[in-house]
Amino acid sequence: MATRLVQINMKARDDSALGAFWAQALGWDVSSEGPGVTNLEPEGFVYPDPVAVCVDLIVSPEPKTVKNRVHVDLATTSAAHQAQVVARLKDLGATTADVGQGDVPWTVMADPEGNEFCVLDPRPLYRDTGPIAAVVVDCADPRAMARFWSEATDWTLHEVTDQGARLRSAKGVGPYLEFVRTPDVKSGWNRVHLDVRPYPGDDPEAEAARLRSLGATAIDLGVPWRVLTDPEGNEFCLLAPG
Repeated sequence: MATRLVQINMKARDDSALGAFWAQALGWDVSSEGPGVTNLEPEGFVYPDPVAVCVDLIVSPEPKTVKNRVHVDLATTSAAHQAQVVARLKDLGATTADVGQGDVPWTVMADPEGNEFCVLDPRPLYRDTGPIAAVVVDCADPRAMARFWSEATDWTLHEVTDQGARLRSAKGVGPYLEFVRTPDVKSGWNRVHLDVRPYPGDDPEAEAARLRSLGATAIDLGVPWRVLTDPEGNEFCLLAPG
């Protein structure tokens, strides 16, 4: 048994407006499965294909007060392309942001609701990922997080050190899932979190039990799907098999 990382769940004050920003930023299509929900995926995408990790924006009245522990890194192909992407995103409503990064070759930005993301300098590693190079999670122990998430999902561990870890779909397509050591302590619930889904025919109860045996903790938020936390307390949702 295993799960698949299928989407990023992002809370938003205005899911429609923020969804429009990210759709233009990524060049993806926009749809909605209901009021207060905006769904983003590549044109022609057949869910859930690991070639992309989709984005769901869910309306929430709670304000953003701290730096997100989960963000996306956007890929670029050259220095000129990086500059063009940054300029285009500013035109769409993004701003540059200072999260203490210092002098680095990538550009840290924030979307119109303040969610941090990075526009990376060109790197061969991300040449075939699509617009999202990586989904990045801040953590205290990259080795422990890599161990949990590589066992929780069918994603393959590509690199692990004391400072960071990198996983990718076993099919070798789509963005990477990266864990980066940071000194920040988790404060409150994550406005951006991961959603995973078991394969068709798998028993969701058995999968939830397996995840708990790996170090996850179940929490009750009164929703019809299963919500758990990973070993560092990051919330994630276990969706229905499919």
